[in-house]
Amino acid sequence: MSAHATRLVDVDWSAFDPWRIQAVQHRLMEHPLLQPDQLIELGKRLEIDGRVRTHSNEAVAGTPFNTAPRLHPNRKSAAETLQQIRDAKAWMSLLNVQSDPTYRTLVDEVLDELKVGVDRSDPGMCYRGGWIFVTSPNTVTPFHFDKEHNFILQIRGRKTLYVWDHRDTVAASEQARDRFHARHERDLLVWRDELRERAHVFHLEPGQGAYMPSTSPHMVENGSEPSITVSFTYYTDATRRDSLLHKAHDRMRSLGITPPPVGQNKGLDALVHGGWRFASNSAQLARHLAGRTIRPDSAPYAFADVY
Repeated sequence: MSAHATRLVDVDWSAFDPWRIQAVQHRLMEHPLLQPDQLIELGKRLEIDGRVRTHSNEAVAGTPFNTAPRLHPNRKSAAETLQQIRDAKAWMSLLNVQSDPTYRTLVDEVLDELKVGVDRSDPGMCYRGGWIFVTSPNTVTPFHFDKEHNFILQIRGRKTLYVWDHRDTVAASEQARDRFHARHERDLLVWRDELRERAHVFHLEPGQGAYMPSTSPHMVENGSEPSITVSFTYYTDATRRDSLLHKAHDRMRSLGITPPPVGQNKGLDALVHGGWRFASNSAQLARHLAGRTIRPDSAPYAFADVY
């Protein structure tokens, strides 16, 4: 068997740009930890610690992502939902599966392999995470974005993934990104159906997937069969720098200053980043000395209680 055939995820590394959306392929469909019986057991373990997110199929593309579970609750337990997923009329995410010792091995297995290619153009992989989505037929993942770089891989079923460029200010304003990084709020991200025309569209089947950069808005429509999808996520030196700049810009906006978009003025970015990093490090040190818990974004793995 060739070395190429043993890879878990196939990426065209010659064309890889960490800030560009692109298609990938993978061989994880038969992985023992991604089979329904194992996911039911994982769901039971994660639910005990509140690491399951779910909503009913009444949610639509424009439903606010942060409040979808409250607006459209799925009242079944994780085990019931996973066992009955074909008829459950539900969307379910098993959150931060790297917090489970068994599933951390899966996250490391995949991201250790990907790191070799990623490091060439985007070093500093950290804050590793894994997210498993189990979805009933004809169910929607509302329009939202996340902080991490993301390899999203289809295991079972079919779905349509819409992704917008991370600098597309029509899909998501610069202010929306600033606020998200500073406060983890997505309230300025507003769905409009005409945005579909601007999206990169992936019709995912088992063995297919996509790579999307940090804060790439996305929305997912599931097909007519139940679906299992897994995301492997991480930060890098570049995402951490971008996040710090967005946080600084959010603060500047609160003072009545409108900064240029992140990445537009490299000299100003360097100045702002240096000052804000010093202030951020000082604040973290003060919290540490006061005995308070800190959640550094340079940690090896994502924290299980931070979504």
